[in-house]
Amino acid sequence: MPESGDYERNESTTSRFDRQWNELLQEMRVMQTGVQVLTGFLLTIPFQQRFTELSDVERGQYVAAVLLAAMSTLFLIAPVAMHRLLFRRRERDRLLVRGHRCALAGLLLLAAAVASVMALIIDVVFNETAGWVAGGTSIVLFGVVWLLWPLAVRGAFDEDGQESM
Repeated sequence: MPESGDYERNESTTSRFDRQWNELLQEMRVMQTGVQVLTGFLLTIPFQQRFTELSDVERGQYVAAVLLAAMSTLFLIAPVAMHRLLFRRRERDRLLVRGHRCALAGLLLLAAAVASVMALIIDVVFNETAGWVAGGTSIVLFGVVWLLWPLAVRGAFDEDGQESM
């Protein structure tokens, strides 16, 4: 089914793939910046004096956050590597499908990484219970804003891409 707005466009299949690929890349640039800042922050933590004071549970939370951020980075940069390897092979349609899947996986992992970081920071600042509440609340908020809200918007449009009343 065509995207909302595609009905008004008079573009070839190749032009549509090019436009959609460029839109995906723009989205990925935003996500990559966020995950790179988060990962960079996480990689500096072991070099802080108080790191040795973390409990085993807190260190486990830290390792989980680092792994989630690294996996998010992997998926958010994967479409660039795919594009490089498939450059000029007329595989734009396949790149779009795989890039879309990588973006979704990267977003899911990024949400989990941020929630893990929230849990760890609140645990260290307050206590373990508050940390788990903060992490759980973060996951719920990401689910609402990044998943349920867009799905509700998508459901608000009819087959012609017009907003339903």
